Amino acid sequence: MQRQVAGFRIDEVGDWVAELSCLHSQHVRHQPPLLLRPWVLTASGRAEHIGTDLECPLCDRAELPDGLRLVRTAGPFDEHTVPAGLRRDHRVAERTWGLLRVLTGTVHFVMHSETPFARDIRAGETQPIPPGVPHSVTLDTGSFEVDFLVALST
Repeated sequence: MQRQVAGFRIDEVGDWVAELSCLHSQHVRHQPPLLLRPWVLTASGRAEHIGTDLECPLCDRAELPDGLRLVRTAGPFDEHTVPAGLRRDHRVAERTWGLLRVLTGTVHFVMHSETPFARDIRAGETQPIPPGVPHSVTLDTGSFEVDFLVALST
């Protein structure tokens, strides 16, 4: 899925890394003839690419980024207390990840990304939820909580 470039940093071996709005990082190397990114070699070139989109395969796989901290937990919810808004499409805020934790029973989770994703999550299992991606849950019986995670520096 497409994510905006929020900034750049140099890694431990001197390669440029794009910091994405989803809190993932991605190397952006200029390696002709395979990768043509001469813009990454200059400060002005990098500045021009802030706010542009890069494909983030880690978001496609709903993989949590490193370096997150818990800011709050919603729930627990059961079949009687789950808000109607969670049963229809909704989104986690930008620069925030959700972590659905099933406490008892089974929750059906659907993520409406470019490649739709659905799974049944059982008690003791979790499902990361990327920022800004429409998703919904269905719960017949059981209970769940949602942790909200942000970058450590936020």
